[in-house]
Amino acid sequence: MEKLKKRWGIHSNFQIVIILIVFSITGSSSVIVGKPILEFFNITKELNPFVYWPLRLLVILPAYKVLLLFYGWVFGQFDFFWNFVKKMLSNMGLKFLFKQKSEEIEKSEETV
Repeated sequence: MEKLKKRWGIHSNFQIVIILIVFSITGSSSVIVGKPILEFFNITKELNPFVYWPLRLLVILPAYKVLLLFYGWVFGQFDFFWNFVKKMLSNMGLKFLFKQKSEEIEKSEETV
């Protein structure tokens, strides 16, 4: 537990429990949300499974990030999940979305 707390930059076991709960709720919710969105556009498995599953994944990925931030906010861990989502998007090659803000933060940390 201590390694996990140090790696995530958190201080209590209670925070770990809350974070793990948020991850589990978010994963389930994002999968549940994907189906009605595709049904709204009349995209079903019966139509073409080779189109349906890649599109479902494309719907689930952004839904997961949005829900992660939402549930993180509800459970009082928004800052942790905001940093987590930024890191996840950076790893997906979307670092340019946060580059300017990151540079400003680094400059302000250097002056402090």
